[in-house]
Amino acid sequence: MGSYLNPGSTAFQGSLRSQIYIDKSGLIEKTNTVLGTEQKYVCVSRPRRFGKSMAANMLAAYYDRDCDTKEFFDKLKISQSEEYLKHLNQYDVLKINMQEFLSATQGMEEMLRLLQKRLITDLKNRYSSYEIEDNLVFAMQDVYANTHHPFIILIDEWDCLFREYQQDKDAQKKYLDFLRFWLKDKDYIALAYMTGILPIKKYGSHSALNMFMEYSMTDPGELAEFFGFTEEEVKGLCEEYAMNFEEVKAWYDGYDLISHSRFGDKRYSIYSPKSVVEAMLRHKFGTYWNRTETYEALKIYIQMNMDGLKDSVIQMLAGEGVRINTGTFSNDMTTFATKDDVLTLLVHLGYLTYNSETEKVTIPNKEVSQEYLNAISTMDWHEVMRSVENSRKLVEALWNQDAKAVAAGIENVHDEISILQYHDENSLSCTIHLAFYFAREYYTIIRELPTGKGFADICMIPRKIHADKPAVIIELKWDKDAEGAIAQIKEKKYVKSLEDYKGNLLLAGINYDKKTKTHTCVIEKVEL
Repeated sequence: MGSYLNPGSTAFQGSLRSQIYIDKSGLIEKTNTVLGTEQKYVCVSRPRRFGKSMAANMLAAYYDRDCDTKEFFDKLKISQSEEYLKHLNQYDVLKINMQEFLSATQGMEEMLRLLQKRLITDLKNRYSSYEIEDNLVFAMQDVYANTHHPFIILIDEWDCLFREYQQDKDAQKKYLDFLRFWLKDKDYIALAYMTGILPIKKYGSHSALNMFMEYSMTDPGELAEFFGFTEEEVKGLCEEYAMNFEEVKAWYDGYDLISHSRFGDKRYSIYSPKSVVEAMLRHKFGTYWNRTETYEALKIYIQMNMDGLKDSVIQMLAGEGVRINTGTFSNDMTTFATKDDVLTLLVHLGYLTYNSETEKVTIPNKEVSQEYLNAISTMDWHEVMRSVENSRKLVEALWNQDAKAVAAGIENVHDEISILQYHDENSLSCTIHLAFYFAREYYTIIRELPTGKGFADICMIPRKIHADKPAVIIELKWDKDAEGAIAQIKEKKYVKSLEDYKGNLLLAGINYDKKTKTHTCVIEKVEL
């Protein structure tokens, strides 16, 4: 057992001993299918604390031929796979955290020298009876020629150089050239598996590592369910730890990943695992994101306001989706041609989620929304912060059925924020959602809820933990009248779908008059 060659199962055992462990060993079945094939190159990019390192530790423990880990994996899902035993503990494993080498050195070239030196030392110690070259590629060729055991290469934090040496294009290119020479078209490799935050960097019209199959936040493929917690896994934890699932969903859900395969498409609602674990163990909902990232990282990008980026952020704070083109992203943290490139980077960093069907990005959940507010509060977006802060009073005015105060509050938001200048009813809807931003503390907010004979524009359904709050149906009108909006709610029986809230249901009709440029509001309490 070496430091990097066949490192054993200690790290994975630590995961198994943890108070919360979610079995992701199904990933092994996927990697087993590509061993020794043209698809043996796998790159997984996910935000921090999405389980990438744990997965690498698991793969190392499973494939390492210098240890016996059957007793651990016999209890996991992978043991049900047909080829489970065929590949268990059958390979030489090289497991590397690239950040470790970068942090220990002063630059890319020194990092690569140290990396090769340490790996070759492990190879010589393990195979001292063979003559091994002082060149990593030739050394691995020599070992493979003698042992006939191909290597599993696991590289964690593969993209650290691109994050820490963002402007050094020459160093980045040399690093990619090294990886290509080491990994591409090498018979000694059974699997090359890399994880990071960023997808593989592109140079010109092609990538230096174009042999890799990439699984990212914009295109997760068949690996979608293995990084982050699925909704079923979170429901199980909520039962075990007596936590309210609706609240967990509001706080930490929102990463919408779609897996495409020959068996059809499958949608996954993925939760931030670090945050879910913290909430369960502390038995408290809160913002745990800033223990991984800080709002300063987000602030750097959104304050660029490239190509109307500010307007897009405001739309997303209001709950809107923003259509983007992910195809122009250069897979680095500095090359931005349009706002779409910035927004695509934020998807990979976990600050946004991308729906590949609608091609839209949204802010995933309450926890991440708070990071946007933290960032905006230190910028000159004063009108946005005022709108969010005033939304608390607006929600209270709604509860108190103070229609004039509600109309005035909505008008203030509309007047202050230029992106919310009206063109149609959709613009009005965006204004309403931002004006009622604070309602998300208590409600699940649904747009166009199927109900009765049509679709209610906005429904606010109190989560169970806030059952004392009234449910709300809001109908919007454009250049008509608020009373007509209330009449439509009743006529089309929108109330029927919320009849469980008898005596605790508010109807609100909101109209915008194009001629007077004013809002009017009518609020009624339903007594059934």
